[in-house]
Amino acid sequence: MKYLVFFVVLVVNDSIAQSYIPKFDIQGHRGARGLRPENSIPAFLLALDSGVTTIELDLAVTKDKKLVVSHEPWMSASICTTPEGESFQLKDEKKYNIYKMTYEQVRQWDCGSKGNERFPKQQKMATAKPLLSDVIVAVENHIKNFTRYEVDYNIEIKTLPEDDNKFHPKPEAFSDLVYELVDQYLPLDRVVIQSFDFRVLKYWHEKYPDVRLAALVENKKSVDENLAVLGFSPSIYSPYFQLLAKDDVKNLHEKKIRVIPWTVNEESDMLSLKGIDVDGFITDYPDRAARFKRTLNIKPKGKK
Repeated sequence: MKYLVFFVVLVVNDSIAQSYIPKFDIQGHRGARGLRPENSIPAFLLALDSGVTTIELDLAVTKDKKLVVSHEPWMSASICTTPEGESFQLKDEKKYNIYKMTYEQVRQWDCGSKGNERFPKQQKMATAKPLLSDVIVAVENHIKNFTRYEVDYNIEIKTLPEDDNKFHPKPEAFSDLVYELVDQYLPLDRVVIQSFDFRVLKYWHEKYPDVRLAALVENKKSVDENLAVLGFSPSIYSPYFQLLAKDDVKNLHEKKIRVIPWTVNEESDMLSLKGIDVDGFITDYPDRAARFKRTLNIKPKGKK
């Protein structure tokens, strides 16, 4: 099989970083949330088997400064049960603050057996929230032994100003923890940091300029307004897909910014977005995106 690999040069504040860019980037949202418990190792492995080019995940921080793969910085009442196997009410979930728990305490919770009412095809299975390090090891081992092509990691740092030092560290401390870990396990050209909190992106832009950044957007401001607030051009602009218009994509491409919207689950929406020339999409159903495999540039393992 022949593989096509190409590179682009990104110029950011006079610093030059050369990064591999897939031709069309299919990202498995929280692994494969539509089919396996979200942000779990089984979900990430299924995403690999489905042919994604990027796995997408979220991070929280424990009391003992461990990086846990979790969408919320607390235990979600909709998907988790207590160490005793009991459910709890939505109004109480923030009491179970991951930032106030050690990882040994976090791993006692089951966040897979209950399932998710929003995703009836999701297979129920007992699973704990994993450490980021364990996810990377599992993914890289699966690549080495089964799928045989490398994927990127799109890592979301979830912070809010009002939650600083309550549910998570401040963006600077959170970011430094993430950088120190991923730098031990992965080449940085396979890492993307994304956030809705532009404080995070600004910090990475200044301190770690060689790492690609993705601006997550869910507001109705124009592209130019959001980029003005950010203060620089990120590698990727990731809006909620229903907020995206063809002119937005054209505008961003003229600025040399890739466009990867979230969360695109219906094949009709995937086709529509492909038609306005997006550079990929984030989906809970990477299996549904399999029809786009022919358009992908897959990087063979070991190639840069």
